[in-house]
Amino acid sequence: MDAVRVALLREVLAGTEWLGATRHFAGTLRGSVVSHGGGLLLVGTPAYEPWHLAAHLADEAAWSGTPELAPTLVRHDARPSDPAHLAVGLGRLEAARRGETLLVVAPGETAGEEAAPLLERVCDARRAGATVLSLGPGEGELPAMAHEVLPVPDGSELDLDTVQHLVSAAAGENALPARRGPRRFRDRLSRLADLLTAPPPTRW
Repeated sequence: MDAVRVALLREVLAGTEWLGATRHFAGTLRGSVVSHGGGLLLVGTPAYEPWHLAAHLADEAAWSGTPELAPTLVRHDARPSDPAHLAVGLGRLEAARRGETLLVVAPGETAGEEAAPLLERVCDARRAGATVLSLGPGEGELPAMAHEVLPVPDGSELDLDTVQHLVSAAAGENALPARRGPRRFRDRLSRLADLLTAPPPTRW
């Protein structure tokens, strides 16, 4: 989803709770990675891999000049033969430490034997001092472990993918500090031009 479509979506959502909720969550995400500086870990479930969000956050990190937003994508089925940015497995969560931020994206509630390894590692990361954010389930073990939750329950007006677009866009925008002086308007125009002319992100 490019900048123009995000802007149109925001117009449609004006007056709803989604804009405030996604911006608040994005602000928490940005504040955690920037203030702590420990890095951002991004993980989904065995059945849902948030590679699209990873790509958008990496783009926002580059465009906004906030490298802390670039995530490490943690995968359930990572193999040593995969490219480096796709070869990080769940063991990385076991190594999470204070100062790091862990964003967990899940479509629906995480429960059952399939989700147990993920929940155990998320719990371990929190105990080690990592900040845990949850995007997706509104109830269950995962949001109960998170420091910040943006619930996207089944049947919501927006689907999980759309909410991820809003969060990543807001995280990049909020990362831009307000500048003073005659270059401010020029910088804003340059930023807008970059957003409108940039190619769509490639699939990881």
